[in-house]
Amino acid sequence: MSMFQIFNVSGSAVSAQSQRLNVVASNLANADTVAGPDGQAYKARQVVFQTALVGAGNDMGAAGVRVSNISEDQTPGRKVHDPKHPQADAEGYVTYSNVNTVEEMVNMISASRSYQNNIEVMSTAKSLLLKTLQLGQ
Repeated sequence: MSMFQIFNVSGSAVSAQSQRLNVVASNLANADTVAGPDGQAYKARQVVFQTALVGAGNDMGAAGVRVSNISEDQTPGRKVHDPKHPQADAEGYVTYSNVNTVEEMVNMISASRSYQNNIEVMSTAKSLLLKTLQLGQ
């Protein structure tokens, strides 16, 4: 694997973690939303990663990552008894989204650290390449 392939592998991870952070932000933004006019509450979304080959020619075989799917969590939303709420059903319950804010915060921290680690890998590879070029001077 060439030294430049490191940028493709880490770059794929940075891109995937960026998508994961966007999904987490969307989930957190909708954590306290109630069911809309269609009666359906927001469903938390989860990013599914898949191994992806990166490179061409002799560099094939390096494995990166890509987002293969963004799935919706099918667990029911939490129901709160509030008969005065305008979105309450006939029994007086309001259905909120199924987003678990604690899980989403953990996902956010994990994605952020993975993103930072891959940026650090690219920075280290850049430094090594520059030092290699300086050997000939």
